[in-house]
Amino acid sequence: MNYTKKYSSEQVVRYAAMMASMGAEPRLKIIRLLLSAHPEGMVVGEIQAELGVTASNLSHHLEKLKHQGLIHVKREGVYLRCTAATEALQELLTFLFSECCTRTKAVSAEPIVRLCK
Repeated sequence: MNYTKKYSSEQVVRYAAMMASMGAEPRLKIIRLLLSAHPEGMVVGEIQAELGVTASNLSHHLEKLKHQGLIHVKREGVYLRCTAATEALQELLTFLFSECCTRTKAVSAEPIVRLCK
């Protein structure tokens, strides 16, 4: 895999928007929670119970994450099941680590690779 890929301005803007959407504490917790429940994901009520937030607050945060393509939301009867958009997260992480871990070696890739195994 070529990690020294050049990114277009549009891609950088997209990644910045993705990062900004995860910049709120509840949204970052939602992403981590959904990653821990991968691949099945969780229904909205389970997320709400786990995080202890109001339904309207959770709905707001889920919409922000969905809008940026960081989560998928699928209707299952009367429930909404949320899953982490792992492909989008992988793309974002590749963008971040392409400079720091491969080209400039600012961050050692070995500990990160160990975490991912």
